[in-house]
Amino acid sequence: MNANNATCDKNMIMTRFFSYPWLRIGIHAIGLFPLGEMIFKFLTRQLTVNPIQFIEQFFGRAALNLLVLTLAVTPVITITGWNKLFKHRRTLGLYTFLLFALHFTTFVALDYGFDFRQIFLLIFQKPFILLGTLAGIMLLALAATSFKYWRKRLGKNWSRLHKLVYVIGGLTVLHYALAVKGSLSNLSGNIVRPLMMGLLVFILLVLRITPIKLAIIALRKRIIDYFRSNRNPSAIKEFDSEI
Repeated sequence: MNANNATCDKNMIMTRFFSYPWLRIGIHAIGLFPLGEMIFKFLTRQLTVNPIQFIEQFFGRAALNLLVLTLAVTPVITITGWNKLFKHRRTLGLYTFLLFALHFTTFVALDYGFDFRQIFLLIFQKPFILLGTLAGIMLLALAATSFKYWRKRLGKNWSRLHKLVYVIGGLTVLHYALAVKGSLSNLSGNIVRPLMMGLLVFILLVLRITPIKLAIIALRKRIIDYFRSNRNPSAIKEFDSEI
């Protein structure tokens, strides 16, 4: 009797464990991790001798990392068939916007003390600031219209608008590449990381091209069918005969 109760309790615990929304928790943990890291660095006095620049660059890199992760959702679903990821793409996008907002606020408030005249001049004097501003405006538009209300109201235009995420990815990488100190001609300084991020964004965008996407899905299905047929060939034959 006790053994049966223990087994039932164990099964109940396992059921509750696997029914818990771990994926959702993981997505929020990824989005909030940069904030936690910044708080930790602040409390342990790791903001370097130029804390404003450090904070500004930190949130900028974090926003780019999360943007790349958001762009990776659709290709990962295409390759793995893990469709549960799709409903968390919006959450990642909103966290990306949050990190961009912190990056931009640091630039405007802490770096230039809300001197909008100076900021306006810098936007047109330094190309990387102009590119970052354009990417930020587009990201703001996507975040503001990510709710169901706007999806219904905009209809087909909603999908067209949110395809700007491809443009945002390109602009953000260019912004990052021009902002860092380094030389593109001899790949010196800090230019290597922006180039790697640019290559990653390019690959992720290529994987979204419809013919390539359909080819990957077809290949994935063939691989799954192959392993299923090897594991239980009789069941596959019965399934085929029923069709």
